[in-house]
Amino acid sequence: MSLEIRSLEIRIAASTDADAACTVLRRSITECCDLDHKNDPAILDAWLGNKTPQMVANWFNSPTNFSLVAVSEGVVVGVALLTGAGKLALCYLLPEARGQGVGKALLARMEEQACSWGVKALQLHSTATGQEFFARRGYVDAGKVRSPYGVETVFFWKQLDAGAEAPDGGKRKRFCNCNPV
Repeated sequence: MSLEIRSLEIRIAASTDADAACTVLRRSITECCDLDHKNDPAILDAWLGNKTPQMVANWFNSPTNFSLVAVSEGVVVGVALLTGAGKLALCYLLPEARGQGVGKALLARMEEQACSWGVKALQLHSTATGQEFFARRGYVDAGKVRSPYGVETVFFWKQLDAGAEAPDGGKRKRFCNCNPV
């Protein structure tokens, strides 16, 4: 199946988006993350176990989360969730929406939100499938961590505050309009 993204709207997710967002999560995990789950039914069952419309609606409604959906021509094609602690907990796309800038747009908006909250560094656990995507966007690989559902993930982080010193003593490039504290 092919989907050409002609128009893209990134907006705050509402509980009414939960069914469509749940479909994005489940399809992305099942169809795109085979490097991670290796079609093992036990791993898939564990990973998909909390990916229900009710649970997604709960995540969207939580006052400690910031959730976004990417919508193209009325169809939810991506979903992302940032916790108040500065963890990117979700960033998933429909399989046919990959490679068209949707993930980049969601991630950029999440980084902006983290900056607006005063988060100094964003962190996430990436699948093997998403590893290259995050590395290309300046995220630093800090090692492997096994997920509760049995998949080895890569712990990534990215410095967000503009005043942070780079390891070589120079100043990091500023990528958002955060105010250094």
